Amino acid sequence: MRHNKHHASLGVTREHRAAMLSNMGASLIVHGRIQTTLTKAKALRPFIEKVITKAKKAAAQKEKRDALHLRRLALRDVRDESAIDLLFKEKHKEFAGRSGGYTRIYKLGQRRVSDAAEMALVELIKADDPGYKKSKGRKAAKGGKKSSAEKPASETAAPAETAPESTEAKS
Repeated sequence: MRHNKHHASLGVTREHRAAMLSNMGASLIVHGRIQTTLTKAKALRPFIEKVITKAKKAAAQKEKRDALHLRRLALRDVRDESAIDLLFKEKHKEFAGRSGGYTRIYKLGQRRVSDAAEMALVELIKADDPGYKKSKGRKAAKGGKKSSAEKPASETAAPAETAPESTEAKS
């Protein structure tokens, strides 16, 4: 059975993966965007978003001990105290108006020369970022409705005016 196998293994041991995600998370917090492989970027996204959520919850706590507990939990994941300090003191305000989705992954399209790995750019998104506009749906994207240029001339032409019928003839 494959219980508790819902993460990218990245081809390394559990300890190596934890250290790698911790280092990448710290770099992302400090620099705002990092370039890495697409697979590592996809593994980093849920990892760092959980840490950012802890920082937001800590800022909302009324008691200091609850905020300290969340800070220590975040420090357990991202083992860079200066990065966690930056996140919990300053950067958490950037995500205050956003309920999740704090990162964006751009596929760079180029492949790394040494091993042909797909490269990606991971960046933190601020709360005021409008994001991408969603399309209306599948039909709108494929051209479900015809425009007036595509309709036959008989449908676009205005109907000829007809004389109004007299109301006396109807009874």
